[in-house]
Parts: sequence; C-alpha cells; structure tokens
Amino acid sequence: MKISVNPRLSEILKERAMTQMTLSALSGVPQGSISRFDSNSRHEAAHMFAIARALGINVEELFTVSVDKT
Repeated sequence: MKISVNPRLSEILKERAMTQMTLSALSGVPQGSISRFDSNSRHEAAHMFAIARALGINVEELFTVSVDKT
C-alpha cells in the first residue's frame, strides 16, 4: 500500500481569489514559505496551523491524500 500526500494550497488560494501576500498578512507566515508550500515535501507545523487558521479550514484540508492499495 502506498499513501500519497499532496499539498493543495495554490488550489485553495485560486478558489478564494486570494493572493499569497494576503495569506501571509493574515497568517503571519512569510510569503516565501507560502510560495514554496506546494513544492515542499516537509512543512513546519506552526506554518500549517497558522495557514489553516487564517483560511478557516482544518490542516487536513491543505492536502489531498490518496491510497494505492496495489
């Protein structure tokens, strides 16, 4: 079984017509960290929680999880 976890912050920002700079101001997370969020495989917990709180979502919603059972 293989589990894939993929960040989806860019998708969320597009859905909300929100810029990275706006999210940075709301969350206190540096814009550069937000910019790299979807390309990083490791994320600082404090950043994930701050971003989720600023967006009004659960941390889990920042990611898409898929399971390949083969």
